Amino acid sequence: MLELFTEPEPLGYVRVAVERAVDAYPGGLVYGIPPSLADLAVGERVQVPLGRGGKLVAGTVVDRLSNLEDEGIPASAVKPIGARDEDMLPLPGELLQLAVWISAYYACPIGMTLANIVPSAVKRGTGRVSRTLLQPVPDAEPPARLGPKQRVALETIRGLPPESLPIEISELVTRAGLGSKAPVTRLIEHGLVEAERVSAVHAEWRAQAPLEDRDVQPTDDQSTAIKAIAEELDQGFSTHLLFGVTGAGKTEVYLRIMDTVLKAGRTAMLLVPEIALTPQTVGRVLARFPGTQAAVLHSGLTPAQRNHAWHAVATGEARLVVGARSALFAPVPDGELGIVIVDEEHDPSFKQDQAPRYNGRDAAIRRAQLAGCPVVLGSATPSLETWNNAQLGRARLHQLPRRAPGLSLPKVEIVDFAEERRQFGRDGVPGIRLIGPRLARAIQQTLADDGQVLLLLNRRGYANYIACADPRCGWVCSCEFCDAGMVCHQSGHLDDRHRWVRCHHCESEQRLPQTCPECGKKVTVFGQGTQRVEEEIRRLHPALAARDALVRVDSDTMRGTGSFEDVLGRFRTGETRLLCGTQMIAKGLDFPGVRLVGVINADTAINLPDFRSGERTFQLVAQVVGRCGRGESAGRAIIQTFQPDAPAIQRAAAHDYPGFADRELEDRRRFGLPPIRRMARILVRDPGETKAWTLAETIAERLESIAPEGEIEIRPPAACPIARVAGRYRIQLEVLGDSPAAVSRLLSSARSSGVFSGPLALGEAVAIDVDPTALL
Repeated sequence: MLELFTEPEPLGYVRVAVERAVDAYPGGLVYGIPPSLADLAVGERVQVPLGRGGKLVAGTVVDRLSNLEDEGIPASAVKPIGARDEDMLPLPGELLQLAVWISAYYACPIGMTLANIVPSAVKRGTGRVSRTLLQPVPDAEPPARLGPKQRVALETIRGLPPESLPIEISELVTRAGLGSKAPVTRLIEHGLVEAERVSAVHAEWRAQAPLEDRDVQPTDDQSTAIKAIAEELDQGFSTHLLFGVTGAGKTEVYLRIMDTVLKAGRTAMLLVPEIALTPQTVGRVLARFPGTQAAVLHSGLTPAQRNHAWHAVATGEARLVVGARSALFAPVPDGELGIVIVDEEHDPSFKQDQAPRYNGRDAAIRRAQLAGCPVVLGSATPSLETWNNAQLGRARLHQLPRRAPGLSLPKVEIVDFAEERRQFGRDGVPGIRLIGPRLARAIQQTLADDGQVLLLLNRRGYANYIACADPRCGWVCSCEFCDAGMVCHQSGHLDDRHRWVRCHHCESEQRLPQTCPECGKKVTVFGQGTQRVEEEIRRLHPALAARDALVRVDSDTMRGTGSFEDVLGRFRTGETRLLCGTQMIAKGLDFPGVRLVGVINADTAINLPDFRSGERTFQLVAQVVGRCGRGESAGRAIIQTFQPDAPAIQRAAAHDYPGFADRELEDRRRFGLPPIRRMARILVRDPGETKAWTLAETIAERLESIAPEGEIEIRPPAACPIARVAGRYRIQLEVLGDSPAAVSRLLSSARSSGVFSGPLALGEAVAIDVDPTALL
């Protein structure tokens, strides 16, 4: 509810971050405090006039100013605050400081940053319900002329036991057998009943089923890590890397640390890459702490659920926060946060791809620093940034080198797929195109032994290459709006199927052409995709498909949190025997029945023009291989590749992360790439290619003029590997600095000096990505 104020004389001044892209004033705009808002506090949401028309826009008070002298603004130019949002609780100071840091470090206006941190459902008050609660006024004498219905209502409320008070007005009307609220309203007017208007957020929840909490005795390695981290809980901020092979029991370490924090009366925060992909983690947390209210925050919630969870955290009702990247911004009261845990900290899902382009892992470290509590980063395949920090002593390293008792690492076989292609048509498996003979036999044997299978191919669709059958023609089906090939998709299977082509960058679609538009000859479809893997499995194992025991898992089939949870539920019970899919099946799954993991093609990312391609390949292969061998059987993993000697694939098969990281860091050091140096990527986009180049060159010249010598390198503008997306040409600049502070200082100076002004204003045309995780 907003109450408007128009008093002209301010009692003081505040800085307000308006929810607009006002980059010329990175810290916010100055407004006056009207007398009726004398108690206005930092962190409150307000409405302020903006522009010549004075249109009210939303904003957040980020600072209170003692005077205007330091601002260089005359008092006559300062407008008063127009309104205050009475329903929204003020943001905690620690969360507000985090927003200020994200705004400065990731070069995003503070108003836009706060607009993204606070869910829109919270700002709109979605799910908020107001009620009138009544209490009888003790010893109040009723007037002589009190109507009979009013006397019944008074006798009813006075006759209620204390535990039934206060009572909602509608419930009192029902109990008294009245036909309307009028008699009760008269009692309020006579002062016989006291009324209080209260509001609260209510939401319908789909309950997350807790898993069985196994009574596990920590191993020596787990106990050592638990003790070391627990000793730091009362010592202020510290960073810890929990590095362990897949299946080593990192989640058990998290749960023990969280238990210690909760018993101390503080709040524990656990972040996972994508909540829809890790329901088992949430289930284990809920099972371990059944009496503790938990706030599970992720994009799959309804607006009312999100608002309810947000308020539960803000009021201290929920002391356990679990969720994806956005859960980092849960409004934990100041001084209450006791631990921040980032599971699978290497996962690229922690990186936001729109402004503010923050990395959830790095922002979590900053949040823990502001709260004065430890942060634990866990992974079997850490990011090189985190691993390098541990090697330099900036983070404390805790290792879990062995799997939990009774579990063993799977046997991994690397298959030269070029050699295997020569075997197609032999060994009783005719017609196979994506699944080689060795993997086909392993699938057959595993299913016969009542085991379960995971097949990974990190590429959606049916095939990624549509071209003219005549090599002399050279026509290839490409997107009209992007410099990228179209991908063939299909619905149905074999003879009963419908095909079309889709661009995976701009999502444009069209029907699959049957003939070449250049020469009229037949069009052929080549390449790989999860749909083609599914089709091949259906052909090889028709009985499996007939009883619906085969499921494809990718973003085309999984339409929400519920659908993926349903698939995993069927897989857990054994109803589903084989899952084939993209990286969605490579993380967070812990099923003892999985005895075989097959990587259809380990090369999908290794040759991309991105310096992180080797790191991503290692992480994906190592993570999916780690999904098997979690039961009585050691399990088996078969990796098909055209590059069997690639270091990333060799090291992943050997479960040798340290060896891979040492070699990769040496390469990064040689070429001056992150994490040895820090990078900011400036992306320029425009429908005109010439204009895009002109804008990029102008930015480069302006940055060169203000960049300090020696600590900053500005690489010349270059076309992105995918040079055009959605009809706009894309030119990038790479800014490399010797430290995060050097890059941050340059970007701050550029923003304040007007480098990004006019046609170069940050937004659709120009974007800044600090610490980019992808360069395509």
